[in-house]
Amino acid sequence: MGTLNNILIALVALLHLWFMYVEMFAWETTGRKVFRKNLQGDLFKPTKVLAANQGLYNGFLAAGLFWCVYIGDELWKVNLSVFFLSCVTVAGIYGALTVDKKIFFIQALPAVIALILTIVLSV
Repeated sequence: MGTLNNILIALVALLHLWFMYVEMFAWETTGRKVFRKNLQGDLFKPTKVLAANQGLYNGFLAAGLFWCVYIGDELWKVNLSVFFLSCVTVAGIYGALTVDKKIFFIQALPAVIALILTIVLSV
């Protein structure tokens, strides 16, 4: 795996840090702007704890992806990258099916591209 792959994985991780921030710390401000189409304005306050829980999981995904960038052992790096990128892909597909189709392009597609590159470069 090379520099391009590490950059793509880090970009996916940064996306998840952003998701974590919005869901855990800015749900009633930035979250209201991001999800205005999918959630009525009066629902942000009562769903704040649920969003924060979801944000925590996005933080775990980001941590795992950043870890992948710094792993020295190539086999571990590939295996964990495939695992975390697959988790992000599944989450993005589920979000696209249940919330908004845009989620596929924002969350899943970058992970799919990084996942394909990871697999191709590891063969």
